[in-house]
Amino acid sequence: MVNKLPIFVVQEHFATHHHFDFRLEMGGVLKSWAIPKTIPSRAGVKRLAIQVEDHPLSYATFSGIIPEGNYGAGKVDIWDNGVYELEQGTGVKYTFTLHGNILKGKYYLRKMDGNKWLISKAKKV
Repeated sequence: MVNKLPIFVVQEHFATHHHFDFRLEMGGVLKSWAIPKTIPSRAGVKRLAIQVEDHPLSYATFSGIIPEGNYGAGKVDIWDNGVYELEQGTGVKYTFTLHGNILKGKYYLRKMDGNKWLISKAKKV
């Protein structure tokens, strides 16, 4: 039996405020965070990530236009995607390695307060 790695996707979202939606497959859904700036590609850079509602797995392939009048109206493009390896996941702290087309390497997501998190890339050892 082969264990399949869970997926991740980063969608660039041109809504009222341009941002990136970072999504990790967990428990049959896409756990999701809105990141006002792109996901860090350099070690030590920390970015704010606002946790939003979970999305269905089918949303991982969505690219297109959300019509005006709907929540999240605007253009959505897939910026990066791939699989990831979860090293730690406690609900308030995640450590994982991304294997994407753009994003590669070890990352951290740490909860700060409420729905506010920080995402950062680990320093190479």
